[in-house]
Amino acid sequence: MVHRILVASYTNEIYTVEFEPEAPSLKLVSTVTVGHHPSWITAHPKDRSIVFTGVEQAEGKIAVLKYDEAGHGTVIGEIPSGGADPCSLLALGDELLIGNYSSGTFVAVPLAAEPPHLLADKTSTVQFSGTGPNKERQEASHPHQVIRHPTRDEVLVPDLGADKTRRLVREADGKWVEKGAVSYKAGSGPRHVAFHEDVLYTVLELTSEVSAHRFPPLPSEPTLLDTVSTMREPPPPPDSAYMLAAEILIPPPTASFPTPYIFVSNRNDPSPEGDTIAIFSPVSGDAPKIGYVAEVRSGLKHLRGMEFGGPDGRWLIAGGVHGGGVKVFERVDGGKGLKEVAALELAAPTGFLWL
Repeated sequence: MVHRILVASYTNEIYTVEFEPEAPSLKLVSTVTVGHHPSWITAHPKDRSIVFTGVEQAEGKIAVLKYDEAGHGTVIGEIPSGGADPCSLLALGDELLIGNYSSGTFVAVPLAAEPPHLLADKTSTVQFSGTGPNKERQEASHPHQVIRHPTRDEVLVPDLGADKTRRLVREADGKWVEKGAVSYKAGSGPRHVAFHEDVLYTVLELTSEVSAHRFPPLPSEPTLLDTVSTMREPPPPPDSAYMLAAEILIPPPTASFPTPYIFVSNRNDPSPEGDTIAIFSPVSGDAPKIGYVAEVRSGLKHLRGMEFGGPDGRWLIAGGVHGGGVKVFERVDGGKGLKEVAALELAAPTGFLWL
């Protein structure tokens, strides 16, 4: 079975690639020009041929694309994002939720049946505020992800600028309201989160760490369980100062991979073998600490985004913004290892969507 994958980028384009797992290969199928830095993509919740992307610029935009059966995309509309530099989108139920990084705004736009499938005149906005001690990166609120809790009606927004993950719920009137937060040590810069059982895992970009919090339902407060480095042996100074953790993924257990693992990408490693993907075991009753499992050299430079896909989540696609293009890795050794199986040169890949 050939897998079709959309690739967001720090260019003006979104790519469509095909991955053939039988004799593993990646090939470029098509390219569509969208606008400046369409770095994040999300599918319509009811029609995966419709895709939304954020155009990262001061006057942020949301572009809407329609894909045909061959994987060729066409821009069918755009609306304002309600802020600056929309870096994360989530199409959820009857709304598109947007995190605007530079303006610190969380925006909800109702979905519509007719193109461009967004009701821009009914947008609602939540303005965040907050700062941290890193004057270059934490001078204001910077929401970096919008993600739904897998079992609760709760949306989480890691705020890199304010050192917290905000917890939002939708009120009876349809408006999103912040009802709580997960706080982190000053200057850590939470970027993305992932879930396993009743624990929230956060990748802390500015300190290159992963934290684990016991995460009960609101209004109860989370409890910090552990924090570990995303690198077993960080590079020595001055290179260590430029390391930035990026993505965190916890693929759900399957028949092929029954043991859960945490996957974290590290960026800006000076090694000629590229950035690392670190693999950890989650906390459990028998092991209340995050466990180091392995570290895989990716051959990618500035490994920003990665995503699991295929049957049983067997394949991991990842990209290097500053070099190495796009690569697909196969999960091996029960899921606690990765083996490169295919590669393709593409400019500045940032995110992925398996169709």
